Amino acid sequence: MAIVLVTGTSSGIGLATATVLARAGHTVYATMRNPQKSPKLIELAEKEHLPITVLTMDVNNSDSIKEAVAILMNIEGHIDALVNNAGIGAMGSVEETPIELYREVMETNYLGAIRCIQAVLPYLRQKRAGTIINITSVAGKLWGQSHSPYCASKAALEALSESLAQEVAQFNIRVAVVEPGVIDTAIFSKETEIPAHTHYHYYRRLQALFAASLENHVPPEVVGNVVKDILEGRSTSFRNPAGPDAEGLIQWRASLKDEEWVQSHNMDDETWLAHAKEAFGVDMRKYLESDIKFTAPA
Repeated sequence: MAIVLVTGTSSGIGLATATVLARAGHTVYATMRNPQKSPKLIELAEKEHLPITVLTMDVNNSDSIKEAVAILMNIEGHIDALVNNAGIGAMGSVEETPIELYREVMETNYLGAIRCIQAVLPYLRQKRAGTIINITSVAGKLWGQSHSPYCASKAALEALSESLAQEVAQFNIRVAVVEPGVIDTAIFSKETEIPAHTHYHYYRRLQALFAASLENHVPPEVVGNVVKDILEGRSTSFRNPAGPDAEGLIQWRASLKDEEWVQSHNMDDETWLAHAKEAFGVDMRKYLESDIKFTAPA
């Protein structure tokens, strides 16, 4: 069984991953910024007597990360795996999105992962064994309108992961990427509000796609199980789509030339609705024509 550090475990994919791994017998150090405000995992661990230790850690603060890793090392003496999950979502056109939001998303989704990798990697390298699993997204491959802050951060993490995998292979350290599709988590209810008077109206199509996909109610445990399969060696792939729509979305983008992909976002609504129905088998008209409000899952 492995000693695993998981980031961003207050809710959603992080909480589910920590739970799935602990139920499988792995020792999990689950980190989050404010455990007092997010007691769900602590309560679950106590109720089920799971091997989970919750630590305070902010991936945007190097000292906070070093302190959490030091606590783990003092207790366990070694670490086997890091799961970089902590992340935030954001929507908006390039022109109308404040540079501060781009910086905030990159700080957490990209630089936060690097900080954690740099804190843990020396221990894995000395041990000459270990696994680093980075949770990216299908958005790391599908770069769409009104989604550039999030897409850019996940694309950057994908690129980093490939570089890292090549660097650490000599030390018998494995790097893997998990690419969730649309998973039923609170991230959609926290997405940035688009300005009411935006010049870029196609963002509603992205919201319609999310809303239609969320009807499937794919639980975050689906992602946790993919992480478990990687950690336990059942999956040896570098990239691991997670969720029923993930692989199809990635293959759809890969099947299009770059120019076709760009133009697919510049068609009129009726053409787009027909195209979306053919591609996804879902009629999105009701979402495109309604005021969409995302709510966090219970």
